[in-house]
This record gives sequence, structure tokens and C-alpha cells, in this order.
Amino acid sequence: MKNLMLLAIFALMFAACGQETSYENDEKATDDYHQEGDEMSAEDEGDGVHFGEKIDEEGAITFEELMALMEERDSVDAKVIARVDDVCQKKGCWMNVYGEDGTAEESIFVQFHDYSFFMPLDLGGGKVVMEGYAYEDWTSVEDLQHYAEDAGASPEEIAAITEPEFELKFMASGVKILQH
Repeated sequence: MKNLMLLAIFALMFAACGQETSYENDEKATDDYHQEGDEMSAEDEGDGVHFGEKIDEEGAITFEELMALMEERDSVDAKVIARVDDVCQKKGCWMNVYGEDGTAEESIFVQFHDYSFFMPLDLGGGKVVMEGYAYEDWTSVEDLQHYAEDAGASPEEIAAITEPEFELKFMASGVKILQH
């Protein structure tokens, strides 16, 4: 009964962010996560808080090193340490990250594999290590407006978005919070 209730809540959370869902890993999702109010969160493994696949910092590159790699390639598998600029304020279903020494002006849009985990809404300014796949892709006007709404933009700011954007993205399979 508990797993069924968590599954129903999990499905509603996906719908709230307007994304299609995949339920291939429902058993794992309900076993690994617990419900806290209206958010899904990961368990503290004793060495930090993990979301998605359990990862560590070993072999991680900096945000700046990833940016240099992406100048030479159109995609790369990577483990990256970065600072969190902002997080989807509806459910934590995406985040923007930037370099330790940089500014949020040069950032990467991060989503989570199969929407199987979410970030804490108050993670802005935090430091994370994330593992996954960096790539460049177009983001539609509709999606850009949706993300702006999620981030709390005003109706005027949302309406001003009229062109798609070619941007650097990251599909994370796991995230570990290093500093919150």
C-alpha cells in the first residue's frame, strides 16, 4: 500500500512539471526515496546526500574543464564538480550549474535521467558533483518559457522569450551534494 501511494505521488510530481514520464524504475524509485512534504529526497549515505545513482568525487573534473572539452566535442560523458545557480522551484526537476571560480553567466542546464530524482529547492549556491552526459541541443520557446515559469519569472519575462536557444545541457544519472 505504501509503495502504491508513493508511486501515485511520484506520478503527480512528474505531471506537475509538465514532463513525460518513464516508470521503468518505479520499484527502485520507491525503495531509494522517501516522501517529505511535497518533495522527493534521497537518503544520506553517511558521506553526503545522494540523488539517483550513488557517486563520489573521484575522477571528477571542474566545470571549466568540461567547458573546454565541449569546445572540442558535441557531447561527452563526465563527472563534474559545479556550483548550483538555481533549481526548479516547483519540484526540483532541473537545475543550472556554473563553475567554482566563474559566474552564473556561463552555465549548464541539468536534468535528471528519466526524472527519477529531484534536487532540494533551496540548493542554490550549493556545490555538487554530478555524473552523466553533457551535450548541446536546441531548447524550444515553449520549454524555455516553462523553465522560466518554474524559476519564478514574471509574466513579462516569460512573454519576452520568443526564440529557441542552442545551449549546453547535462543529463545527470547521479548527483551528490558536497556543500549545501
